Amino acid sequence: MINEFVITATRSMTDYASRVAEQLSKFLTSPAFSSRYEMTGDPGGINGAGILSTDRFADGEMEAVVNTSIRGKAVVLFTSSARNEAGIGVEEAKIELYHTVDALKRSQAERIIIFEPFVSCSRSDRTFRRSSVGLWVHYKILVSLGAAHIITYQLHSDKSKSILDPTLCAIDDIPAMTLLKRYLCDTSIMNLETLKNVVRTHWAFCSVDAGGEKLARGFANAFGAPLVVAHKQRDPSKVNTVKSINILSAEPLEGKILWIVDDMVDTAGSVESLVRALAAHKPAEINIMAVHALFSPPAAERLNRLTQEGLLNRLLVTDTIYCPRTIFTEIPNLEVVPSVELSAKVIEAIVSNRSMNKLLRPFDAEIYLKSPNLFNQDYRSGAGSSSPD
Repeated sequence: MINEFVITATRSMTDYASRVAEQLSKFLTSPAFSSRYEMTGDPGGINGAGILSTDRFADGEMEAVVNTSIRGKAVVLFTSSARNEAGIGVEEAKIELYHTVDALKRSQAERIIIFEPFVSCSRSDRTFRRSSVGLWVHYKILVSLGAAHIITYQLHSDKSKSILDPTLCAIDDIPAMTLLKRYLCDTSIMNLETLKNVVRTHWAFCSVDAGGEKLARGFANAFGAPLVVAHKQRDPSKVNTVKSINILSAEPLEGKILWIVDDMVDTAGSVESLVRALAAHKPAEINIMAVHALFSPPAAERLNRLTQEGLLNRLLVTDTIYCPRTIFTEIPNLEVVPSVELSAKVIEAIVSNRSMNKLLRPFDAEIYLKSPNLFNQDYRSGAGSSSPD
C-alpha cells in the first residue's frame, strides 16, 4: 500500500486530473486514506499556482518547478501530448512532461506514476524502415528520468508493452473498449430482451482492417453478435491512403446495424472508405466506435460529409483526448464517453495495492445487464458528457 500520494498534472491535463481527484475522493472516504491524500485545486497551475508550474527563459527554454514538498510521497502525474485543453503542441507537451518528471525526481518523490490516457507516439512502434521508434524513445526517456509506473488506455498494439522492461518500470494498459461496451448497454440495449432479440440477430461488429480484427472480435464476443472483417489494401506511395477494401462476412449485411470498431480515429480516411464500402451492402445503419478521438484535419470534414450523406449514424469516442465544444458543432452526431471514473478506480487499486483484475477482465454484456449501472456512470455530467451542454 502507498503511504502518501498526490495527484497532479502537466498543463495539458489539469481539468481532467481535477475531475479524477474529485471522483477519487468519493472512493477514499476512510480516515486512513484522507490523511494521506493530497490534491490541489489547480494541479498543473502556471506561475506558482498548484503543485507544479513552468518557467520560461528569454530564449524559450523551459523549466518545470515543484511548488510544495513531495518528499517521500508517490506522485500520480496526468499528462497528454495530444490535443489538449491548454492548446499545447505535441513537442512542447512532451518536453514539459520530461522536465516535470525530472523535477519530481529531484524533489525526492518516492514513486512517480505517469498516467497518460493516450500515448500520442503509440503508432511509432515498428522498425521496418530507417526511422526512429517514437514509442521506444518516449518510454526510454521516462524510465531513465525516474518513472516507476506508466498507465495508459488502449495502446495501439499489444506488442508495444514489450518495449518496456518490467524490472525497471511497470506498465498497465487498461482496455478502454470496456467503456464503450458499457455505454452501449446503458444507452442503447438496456435489457436482456433487447440483447437477445435485437443485438444478436440484427447487429454486427466490423473491424477497420485485418489488424483490428481482435478489437472487433472482442465486441462480437461480448454481445454475441456477428463479426465482419474489412481487409484493406493501402497505397504504399501515400500516407493514410486506402487503395481498396474487401468485406468478409459469414452472413448478409443488408438490413443490419453495423458498428465499426477501432482504437482511434485520426484523419478518418480509413473509416470513410470503409463506411462507403459497407454502404454498398445496404445495412440499416452504420456507426463508428473508437477510444481515442484524434480528429486530425480533415477528419471533421470527412465525418460530417458521411453524416450529411446519410451514411454515418452515430460516432462514439471516449475523452482520453480533450474534445472542445467546437467539435460538437463540426461533428454533430459525436458522443463522448467519460473515462474519469475508470481512471479514479485505477488509482484507487494502485494506492490500495489491490488487484486490478476486475478492470481488466473481458466484458460480457449479458452479465452486465443482469446487474446494470455497475459503475454508476453518469454520462450527462462533466466535460466528458455525450453532448456539448
